[in-house]
Amino acid sequence: MSPPDNRPTAERVAAGLPGLHRPGPAPKLLVVDDEPAITSFLRMGLARAGYEVTVASEGTEALAAAGRERFDLVILDVMLPGMDGVQLCRRLRGNRDLAILMLTAADAVPQRVAGLEAGADDYLVKPFDFTELVARVRALLRRSHPDQAAVLSAGPYCLDDRAAQVTRDGSPVELSRREYDLFKLFLRHPGQVLTRDVILDQVWGYGFFGDANVVDVYVRYLRNKLDPERRHIRTVRGLGYKLVV
Repeated sequence: MSPPDNRPTAERVAAGLPGLHRPGPAPKLLVVDDEPAITSFLRMGLARAGYEVTVASEGTEALAAAGRERFDLVILDVMLPGMDGVQLCRRLRGNRDLAILMLTAADAVPQRVAGLEAGADDYLVKPFDFTELVARVRALLRRSHPDQAAVLSAGPYCLDDRAAQVTRDGSPVELSRREYDLFKLFLRHPGQVLTRDVILDQVWGYGFFGDANVVDVYVRYLRNKLDPERRHIRTVRGLGYKLVV
């Protein structure tokens, strides 16, 4: 009898990511990669997470798709047959209001630099964690549509980004800038486990080289101010933290 297949399929991973896109019509994503296994995984996983997904395997196909309809974001592999990802990024960018996330190999620093200079907004190194990819997609879409993410709420909490104010049960809670950014990240991913690495990247920035324990310190600060009963900001042992409401 064969052992059960416990590999992380797109459906299994995406099933644990509730409410990942803004209200209203599903954002339209274009995935450009010549590896069928990756495009299939991303199509299924991103669709399950609430996005409308179109795939293309090379540059001319991607340009044709972009000419037919308006996309909110492109996930673009830098290594493509024919027209490479950097060239395609430059062609797609043009004058369009379009977010571009590039996928690169771990040792492809020159390509990452070239991609960013060609107009990419962010990059992710292969192999990547699907949860992190969705977090980066959401972050890029928020930058493209800032007014649609101005107020976040979950359970007893509400964060008004225009007023830079957090309330619990209607009562304002004073937070430092870093505490505010950390709690905003939790509110954008209710019920989702956030690893320390993802939190460091999203709150402290990719260039942070300090002690990862700083995340634990600031989670403790947040609990003291917003969750003294320790009911909502939960520790997921060995993984990270999640907001439960």
